[in-house]
Amino acid sequence: SYEDSTNSMMDSEDLVLKKSKTDQIGHRIVKVGSSKHYLCGYCAAITNVTVTFPIQKVLFRQQLYGIRTRDAVSQLQKDGLRNLYRGILPPLMQKSTTLALMFGLYEDLSFILLRHMSAPEILTRSLAAVLAGTTEAVLTPFERVQTLLQDYKHHDKFTNTFQAFRVLREHGIREYYRGLVPILLRNGPSNVLFFGLRGPIKQCLPEATTYSTHLINDFICGGVLGAMLGFLFFPLNVVKARMQSQIGGEFQSFSKVFMKIWLERDRKVTHLFRGAHLNYHRSLISWGIINATYEFLLKLL
Repeated sequence: SYEDSTNSMMDSEDLVLKKSKTDQIGHRIVKVGSSKHYLCGYCAAITNVTVTFPIQKVLFRQQLYGIRTRDAVSQLQKDGLRNLYRGILPPLMQKSTTLALMFGLYEDLSFILLRHMSAPEILTRSLAAVLAGTTEAVLTPFERVQTLLQDYKHHDKFTNTFQAFRVLREHGIREYYRGLVPILLRNGPSNVLFFGLRGPIKQCLPEATTYSTHLINDFICGGVLGAMLGFLFFPLNVVKARMQSQIGGEFQSFSKVFMKIWLERDRKVTHLFRGAHLNYHRSLISWGIINATYEFLLKLL
């Protein structure tokens, strides 16, 4: 009958639409399923850490001791050129692996969730970003050791990264994960905002017509996002630095450490954000390099 024929045609259209959607997702997995995203994230991290490490050391001193930029730079000058890149191995290992996971897992998890969930795409991708950020927290021990090596109070205790790992081992596996809570609070939300806003911000920029303008747009997009997120989550990194500078002893809660810092800094928000302006500029450069390098390598591979 006409009704049966119409229903049959509608079913056929549904099948075609479903097949089309499946083909689109399948096309995406060809890109995602390879190690391309992981490799590009890894290389982008190495480039970034090498360029921005000295700035990071100045920032770290400000986060830990609440001192001015001039005083932090003075400390590094007293440490000497020999100690300028002291502690770079942990961030090289941690950042390269972290960014590889951040970009790679986000793409892979997005594909899996989009394929098996019926939720709106923005929620699905947000969940993928949170899961990728949570997975990155497994590498907390590298951030932990980096903190110890950058703190001049520990210069006499450790001569290198491996010695720091050995000393921490004496206190048990839990010691490697001091500061895990602020890292988890930072990673998930920052990933959601980074991946969610990266596209819209780039669309607001002038249309790129050449290879170099694409590179500039990617740098601006990553830099603006990185600077914004670095400022937004700055207090979490202040608490993390304080928690991770301790070796042994009581494991204090995030709220307890935060309140201690808050009282030490006269309950002033501006004091809590000391070093934030330097972090803003460092993040601008750092995430500009990361995003531009990542997108550049993605086009090459």
